Amino acid sequence: MILKHCLLLLLLASCPLLSFVKTLSDRTNGDTQVKVTGISESDEKVLHRFKRGWMWNHFFLLEEYTGSDYQYVGKLHSDQDRGDGSVKYVLSGDGAGSLFLIDENSGDIHATKRLDREEKAYYTLRAQAVNKRTGRPLEPESEFVIKIHDINDNEPKFTKKNYETSVPEMSDVGTFVVQVTATDADDASYGNSAKLVYSILQGQPYFSVEPATGIIRTALPNMNRENKEKYQVVIQAKDMAGQMGGLSGTATVNITLTDVNDNPPRFIQSIYQLSTSESADIGSSIGRIKANDADVGKNADIQYSIIGGDGMDVFNIVTDRATGEGVITIKKHLDFENKRMYTLKVEAANTHLDHRFLHLGPFKDTATVRITVQDVDEPPVFSRPSYVIEIHEDNNSGSIMGAVTAWDPDAANNPVRYSVDRHTDMDRIFNIDSTNGSISILKHLDRETLPWHNISVIATEISNPKQTSRVPVFIKVLDVNDNAPEFAMFYETFVCENVKAGQLIQTISAVDTDEPLVEHKFFFSLNTMNPNFTINDNEDNTASILTKRGGFSRHETNTYLLSVVISDNDYPIQSSTSTLTIRVCGCDSRGNMQSCNAEPLIFPAGLSTGALIAILLCIIILLIIVVLFAALRRQKKKEPLIISKEDVRDNIVSYNDEGGGEEDTQAFDIGTLRNPKKVMDANKLRRDIIPEMLFPFRRTSPIKDNADVRDFINHRLEENDTDPTAPPYDSLATYAYEGNGSLAESLSSVESAATDGDQDYDYLSNWGPQFKKIADMYIGKDSYKDY
Repeated sequence: MILKHCLLLLLLASCPLLSFVKTLSDRTNGDTQVKVTGISESDEKVLHRFKRGWMWNHFFLLEEYTGSDYQYVGKLHSDQDRGDGSVKYVLSGDGAGSLFLIDENSGDIHATKRLDREEKAYYTLRAQAVNKRTGRPLEPESEFVIKIHDINDNEPKFTKKNYETSVPEMSDVGTFVVQVTATDADDASYGNSAKLVYSILQGQPYFSVEPATGIIRTALPNMNRENKEKYQVVIQAKDMAGQMGGLSGTATVNITLTDVNDNPPRFIQSIYQLSTSESADIGSSIGRIKANDADVGKNADIQYSIIGGDGMDVFNIVTDRATGEGVITIKKHLDFENKRMYTLKVEAANTHLDHRFLHLGPFKDTATVRITVQDVDEPPVFSRPSYVIEIHEDNNSGSIMGAVTAWDPDAANNPVRYSVDRHTDMDRIFNIDSTNGSISILKHLDRETLPWHNISVIATEISNPKQTSRVPVFIKVLDVNDNAPEFAMFYETFVCENVKAGQLIQTISAVDTDEPLVEHKFFFSLNTMNPNFTINDNEDNTASILTKRGGFSRHETNTYLLSVVISDNDYPIQSSTSTLTIRVCGCDSRGNMQSCNAEPLIFPAGLSTGALIAILLCIIILLIIVVLFAALRRQKKKEPLIISKEDVRDNIVSYNDEGGGEEDTQAFDIGTLRNPKKVMDANKLRRDIIPEMLFPFRRTSPIKDNADVRDFINHRLEENDTDPTAPPYDSLATYAYEGNGSLAESLSSVESAATDGDQDYDYLSNWGPQFKKIADMYIGKDSYKDY
């Protein structure tokens, strides 16, 4: 077919008489006339077609042209062209002028480059015939298409290079696995260049592929994952419908067989031997068994259970999902002395069954487990988990109140020794017989103090002291009527002066710390006959205190003591005498107490005038003493500001050995600092040396009145810094006053503006022998400089 098209195109290129000729369009009805040149006019037939039915406007061109010359495409010719060279053919559209060239005189079209259909399948161009001289179109512009014919130059390509898929094991033949797809860039509508055929290169006999669709299916029955899990299949896609010479591509398909439950669980052995100690705790594990299942995932899940044996009520089995094992645990306490061997029948069954493979079952297995109980040296065992013992509080020391019993549960039945845990009996109230476990008291018990005692008794094997056990013993102290009743509270009783005989003044009650068998019953009476008061037992454990007469007086007797006897009704009868204090008080007409004190009646008017005067005098005397004491404290001598010369504080009092002596203290008078003008005018001379002035007196600028001390000091500092004759201004003692009466003034050279060469040291010789050595040193120094 390709060869046929090629010959047709070559024929068209070599036979210009058969080239298509485009006629002018009939603008009236829209028809187009097409005629073939080279035919006699008598045989010429005019064909009428509608524009939409034109077929000549398609040119065909083979892709991948390998010739050296331009590839001929076709020829355009207008019936307006008379062959006189007046017609010019113009080409526009896709690739016109670059990819496609037209001979403007002949209308021949050539392709200048090799074309690839996969890049562009067709080109749309427009052609027009114009008059060369006028440039006017001879007919309307016409559109045509150049289609690129395909050749088989592209191999098939799969959408994936590698496929990953899976299929259940034991699948039937023909089970769908996956579909692979390949594409070919060639033209599928032209020839067989893009017609693909799939085939399997690797993977037989397990899998097959459909040639037309690329669907992969199973080809072998009963493929078992446990035998082989992964397969690699290579699929080929070939174009040209699989014919010889076609291009091909391959893809790899990795197929994994997924698991199904086609294998039952199986125990590794039929009988398992386990052992455990008789002292093992309930719920503890004594061993593990395991059944193997060749399946994986949920298909290998196993549930273990006990289905028989003499230990079904003693042991239990649970499934460990993480390891797939059966864990045997204890449900009841074991006793070596009672039973030493147990037998269990254990079943392991799959929890997820696949009904398609039940014929491969049954999907369960059984095994026998034999459990041996090992003997251990157990601690003594008490007959009860706890003991409650009762004893009356009036029992004497040494009385036995009860006993505990313990024995060795082992076959040896070793003897047991008893003892009291003293951490629970810190006061050592109880004792126990070490051989028979009888408990006795060592001290008197008092129920009212502590009605219960909780102790622990320890039983120890004599042959193995490490084996001990303990039991709580609760001791209840029973009550004995050994306490007499007494007042329930403290009573504040009063009687009015104007009270009448037989009037109630107080109701009393009683309490008893003893515990009665039924309930308390108290009896009240007076210890002796009383002429003022009487008592009436209300027979409800209360009594009323009544007056026997009226007209009580605070001036005569302000307090009465009434002895009341209270008795109980228990055995033995206990009684006590309590005293009730009755005060005589003044009351109003309604019987409300106003005052019970007799002293205010003696001084009804309050304090006298003499007493008030005495109190005031005492206060005045105290004030005078305080004032005198304060005055004496002020007159005490103050400590000196500088106690010793070693004191590091800067104080001018100690600067009395330089310059002016006592006159230096004038510099620290605050009045002097605030009024420096008066001091400077005084200009006192030193009294301890000869008044000889070596330098003229320095005049200082006047200071304004009320000048601040800081301004004054700053001003004096500036003057002394600029004056070579001024003393150094490095201490408060030199503030314009140090050395006013001294010929030497200050000896410090700090801040001095003068140099050694500016000074005349001859005057030092006149100061006395103390300064002669200094004068010789400086005068000699100056002489050396001059030299």
